[in-house]
Formats: sequence, structure tokens, C-alpha cells
Amino acid sequence: MRKNIDIDEKTLTKLKILSAFEGMTVKGLMERAVTFFIEQKEKERLGKLTDEEKEDLGLLLLMQQADRSDTVSEEEVLKELHRKR
Repeated sequence: MRKNIDIDEKTLTKLKILSAFEGMTVKGLMERAVTFFIEQKEKERLGKLTDEEKEDLGLLLLMQQADRSDTVSEEEVLKELHRKR
């Protein structure tokens, strides 16, 4: 997707200099900067979560990775529950 954005000359000049030092295009540098900013904000948000919210998020991520075609019968679940007591 192509989007045009207006950047003032002073900022554009700084971007060009930074991109030259980094050996990448201005576009690549801007993409890297935005990615870095998003990652930092995500870390910030995770840092503010309570322990319970972190556990919930971890469980959600595990559930998303689970193989939904792999099933267990109700009998097997109950047998396992009784065995653990």
C-alpha cells in the first residue's frame, strides 16, 4: 500500500542523514523506526499488566497455538481429573 505523507524539510534532511549512516533507504529507516516504536509501546503495555492479566494473556496465546483438530473424549478428561486427586 502506498501512502504519501508530508514531512517538513528539516526532519526529511535528518532522515536522509540517518539513512546514509545506517546504510538504508529513508523508507526503510522510517519503517524500522515505526516498528521499534510499536514494540516499545507493546512492552510498556505489558509492563503495566497485573500478574492475573499476564496469566490470562499467556493462556490466550497458548490457546491460539493449540491444535483444534486434536480432541480428547469426555471420559478421558474425567479419568485424568480423578487420577490427579
